[in-house]
Amino acid sequence: MTNQATEERVLDAIGQRRELVNDAIDDELPMAEPERLYEASRYILEAGGKRLRPTVTLIAAEAVTDVPPLSTPYREFPALGEADAFDLMRAAVSIEVIQSFTLIHDDIMDEDDLRRGVPAVHEQYDVSTAILAGDTLYSKAFEIMTETGADPAAGLEAMRTLASTCTKICEGQALDVAFEERDDILPDEYLEMVELKTAVLYGAAAATAGILTGAGEEVVDALYRYGIDSGCAFQIQDDVLDLTVPSEQLGKQRGSDLVEDKETLITLHARQQGVDVDDLVDAETPAEVTEAEVDEAVAALEEVGSIDYARETAEDLTARSKDHLSVLPDNEARSLLEDIADYLISRGY
Repeated sequence: MTNQATEERVLDAIGQRRELVNDAIDDELPMAEPERLYEASRYILEAGGKRLRPTVTLIAAEAVTDVPPLSTPYREFPALGEADAFDLMRAAVSIEVIQSFTLIHDDIMDEDDLRRGVPAVHEQYDVSTAILAGDTLYSKAFEIMTETGADPAAGLEAMRTLASTCTKICEGQALDVAFEERDDILPDEYLEMVELKTAVLYGAAAATAGILTGAGEEVVDALYRYGIDSGCAFQIQDDVLDLTVPSEQLGKQRGSDLVEDKETLITLHARQQGVDVDDLVDAETPAEVTEAEVDEAVAALEEVGSIDYARETAEDLTARSKDHLSVLPDNEARSLLEDIADYLISRGY
């Protein structure tokens, strides 16, 4: 867990880059016709978000090249060797745009009404417009990634990585949906689903920095593994927060995963301890569940150690994620990546 000083350092690093990423999003995703489509496409991006994944891309590039954080314009970022400078910010924006595409489609499939404290895109507009908005963001992400000006071979590999990542995200979502019909899921199966649905985008965010800067295969792979392990820990922490953080702070109804019968590492562990997870809440939709019901469910899960088990697993994954960074130069950016990994499992407390 991070101490307060470290968390403040991480939030400051994220905050500084978030402003830069937000400005770049305005540049790379201008309003166009048809206006309603582009309003819906930009809606989720303008609703907030920490911009964690693009921040990882930016800081990872600084770590690889040993460039002091924020000392060089991201629009003209130096590559290793004799390669020309390139637009790293476009790569970071591309990663964030893919993240937003997945959120829009996720909310439609899960019938979630809220995202980041505001109505989900399909609620603010309609389902058809939301689907088109997600598809637009998906295609725009690839357009943006083609325009980094990086070495052609590196640019092609970055595109391949992004495409492969999107395929894996869909595979992970399909597994998540299939899990709703099963009560015999093993923890390893859950972690595989989480890796595909959530962690691969963190892996791509970090690895893309290595690819475009011209780092070797060992470094790119280490960055990818860092993103995978910290991304899995991030999702496990999300599952914990879904039960332990007030709805107002969470930006959606607390306990929605239980209501929707979503399996998590918490519920899988609880089942192994003999808890009838399906009967923890009676509500059929997140809008119907009461805070008292969620409190009772959390108490039952805490009693058998399921929430602690999830937290310990996230801590183990985080420690492993930081070990992958040993191949990088020992610099401030690498230290920030380590602190971000810790922050991902301490946020919300």
